[in-house]
Amino acid sequence: MILTIDVGNTSTTCGLFDGDKIIFQFRRETNIHSSSDEIGVFFRTVLKENGFNWQDITRIGVCSVVPSVNYSLSSACAKYLNHEPLFIQAGIKTGLKLKYANPKEIGADLIAAAMGAVSLYPNRNTIIVDLGTATTLELVSKDNEFLGGSILPGLKISVDALATGTAKLPSVEIAKPAGIYGSTTTEAIQVGLFYGNAGAIKEICYQYQKLVFNGEKPFILGTGGFAKVFGEYNLFDQIIPELVLLGVKRAIDLN
Repeated sequence: MILTIDVGNTSTTCGLFDGDKIIFQFRRETNIHSSSDEIGVFFRTVLKENGFNWQDITRIGVCSVVPSVNYSLSSACAKYLNHEPLFIQAGIKTGLKLKYANPKEIGADLIAAAMGAVSLYPNRNTIIVDLGTATTLELVSKDNEFLGGSILPGLKISVDALATGTAKLPSVEIAKPAGIYGSTTTEAIQVGLFYGNAGAIKEICYQYQKLVFNGEKPFILGTGGFAKVFGEYNLFDQIIPELVLLGVKRAIDLN
């Protein structure tokens, strides 16, 4: 079995693969103060409680956007799972042509998501929209070129900014609003967040289609923790929450 780990700013998501099939997923809060022992015991306990033997793991892959946790995580994998993990980073085989001014600046999550998209939908112009702590849109051409993209404040960051940057606006649940306008402050914030972000995503995708893909409609993939909030709004051709984990699995296969 192969263990894949996606370390995000807010949470760390893990996926266990048997062959090419993901058979188990679990997560924990990303904590930069976690020790290797704490992480290692967590891995062993979760696997055991769900009927898996950690000794059956043969490879481990990691995508991390939080460098301060990498040492403890790597040590935990080596000490408690008996494998040094492969980190998604500059220099590994990706199967992508990185058309970026400085490829070392590309986030590991962006590379992993692009690899996952190419493995699932080869030879297609693709826009990947990842709605996590930040909202990112990345462009992958049908020739497997990583072209670049856009970064927006994520939904939770926006909620937190309104709550902390104003005197009277509350923190609200991130959810699709019932209507197009709010009759309470909470509803009004939810409407602004939902349609404001949906509009931004639509406009950026439209400009990419027109100016990058010469009017040819790209395949639009949604991923990340908040992608399903827009599940009924037809922003995406497909929503694949585990896209980054699939990309990490792809990296292990290539390396």
